[in-house]
Amino acid sequence: MPSPEPAVVRSPAAPFLIAEGVAKAFGGAQALSDVSLAMAPGEVHGLVGANGAGKSTLIRILAGLVTPDRGRIRLDGEDITVSSPQHATALGMSFIHQELAFIPGMTVLQNIMLGVPKATRFGMIDWGRIAREVEPVARRVGITAPLSSNVKGLSTAENWLINICRALVRKARLIVMDEPTASLSASESRKLFAIVEDLARSGVAVLYVSHRLDEILRLCDRVTVFRDGRSVAGFARAELSHAGLVEAIVGGAVRRTTKPAEPPPQGVVALKVSNLARRPKVEGVSFDLHHGEVLGIGGLVGAGRSELARLIYGADAPDTGTMELDGAPYAPHRPADAVAAGLGLVPEERRADGLVLTKSVAFNLTIPNLAKIVHSPLLPLIDDRRRSALAEQTVRDLAIKTTGIEAPVGRLSGGNQQKVVIGRWLIRAPKVLILDEPTRGVDIGARGEIHRLIRDLAAEGVAVLVISSEPDEQPDLCDRVLVMVEGRIVRELKGAELTRQAIIEASYARAAAAEETPS
Repeated sequence: MPSPEPAVVRSPAAPFLIAEGVAKAFGGAQALSDVSLAMAPGEVHGLVGANGAGKSTLIRILAGLVTPDRGRIRLDGEDITVSSPQHATALGMSFIHQELAFIPGMTVLQNIMLGVPKATRFGMIDWGRIAREVEPVARRVGITAPLSSNVKGLSTAENWLINICRALVRKARLIVMDEPTASLSASESRKLFAIVEDLARSGVAVLYVSHRLDEILRLCDRVTVFRDGRSVAGFARAELSHAGLVEAIVGGAVRRTTKPAEPPPQGVVALKVSNLARRPKVEGVSFDLHHGEVLGIGGLVGAGRSELARLIYGADAPDTGTMELDGAPYAPHRPADAVAAGLGLVPEERRADGLVLTKSVAFNLTIPNLAKIVHSPLLPLIDDRRRSALAEQTVRDLAIKTTGIEAPVGRLSGGNQQKVVIGRWLIRAPKVLILDEPTRGVDIGARGEIHRLIRDLAAEGVAVLVISSEPDEQPDLCDRVLVMVEGRIVRELKGAELTRQAIIEASYARAAAAEETPS
C-alpha cells in the first residue's frame, strides 16, 4: 500500500447530513445502540471500527435498506426517513460497496447508467446523447476504456472508477466508499486517493470506510469511531494518530501476536513443490513447507501467488512440475482430491469463493465435514444434533459473533465470515492449510485473533502457507517469506532479514534477476 502522506486540510463547512442517536436491533441482538455522524460538503470523513461495530448497519440505514428503531436523520435541517435505495439516490446519496455493482456483458456506458434515468429520442434510449454527456465525467475520474467497450475483463480498479462515475452522473452530494482499496494495487490506490481528494475539492462529501488506518490518516478531515454499536470517539484532522485510532477501535491497547523469538526447528517436510508452472502466471516455482511452519508468500498483486495456491489445491492443472505430500507423490486433479489428501484453502475472495452467503453459519462450517455429522457411514443422513453441537463448539472456540448458528452467514461482519471459513478447516484438522489474504477487509482486533489462530495451528504441527499483499503482516506472523515476482520466487527471507522493507524491495525486483529459486 502507498506510504501515508498528510491529508490536504480543507476549510470546515456546516454539516448537511446528520445522524443522531440511531439504533437498530436484528433478531433481538443490538446492531446499533447509539451512533451519531455528521457529514459536511467537501469533507472526507473516515468511519472506522471493528467488524460488527455497526458501520455496515448505519450505511444500510442511509441507503434505505433498513429502517432504524429510533434516532433521527436530518438532511439540510429537515428530519427524513430514507425509505428505499431509490429514495437515497434522489436525496443525493450514492454507495459503492466492496462487492461492486456492475454487469459483465454490458458496456462501460451501460454500467455507468445502471439505475440512472436515461435521455430518449423518439421513444428510444438516446445512447449517443448520453455518451456525449457522460464522456467528460468519465475522463474526470480517469476511465480510459472506451465507453462502448465491454466491462468483462476490466480490472477491479477500473470497475471502481465506473461506480464513482455512476455516482457523479447521479449528481451525488455524498459518496460512501466501503473498503475501496481492499483489492487494489499500490499504484491503483494512489489514483483512487487523488480522485477522492478531487471529489472533496469540488464539494462532494465522501464517507470513507476502511480498516487501513494509514489511508484514514492520509485522506480524512475527520474520523468517527464505532465500537459495539456506539459512536465512541470523533477526531479532527489535527487530533488524528494511529495509536489513538487503535485505542478507540478496540477500547484499549492491542495485544500483539508474536511468533516465537527463535524460529521453530524445521520439522518434517509436509509439502514439497518442485518446478511447478502454469504459464504465464506461475513459472517454475520450488519450495519446501514444513510441519509446524508458517511460510509466507509475498509480492505484489498479480505476481502469481493466488494462481500458485490454485495449483497446489487442484483447482488448476500445472503445465509442468511435481508435488509431494508427506513424502508421497501428490497430484490433485480437483479440489476434492486436495481435501481428501489433507489440504484446506481459505480463498482470497471469501464471499465469492468461500461461503454460501444465503446459508447458515452451521451449514458453512460443516460443508467439508459431513462425515462427522452423519448418523453412520451406512446411513449417510445428517444428524442435526451432531451438526448443531459441532457448529456451536466452533463458534465458541473462535468467538464468532452471530445471533445463532442458523443465522445466514451473509449477515456476519467480514472478520466473522473469515472466522467461519477458517473454522471449517479447524474442524477437519488439515495437514496443510493455505490462507490467501487471510485478513483482507478485517479490522485490527479480528486480525490479531486470526493471527493467533494461525500460530496455534502451526504449534499443533499444521503446515501453514500464508499469502498476503500487506508487507506489514508477514514479518510479525511468518517464520519465512518467499517473495514472488512475475510468477517466480525471487528471494527467501528469514530471521533478521525478514522485514517489511526487505519484502517491498524484493517485490519490486525484476524476476529476471533471480536465476535460482530457494527450496
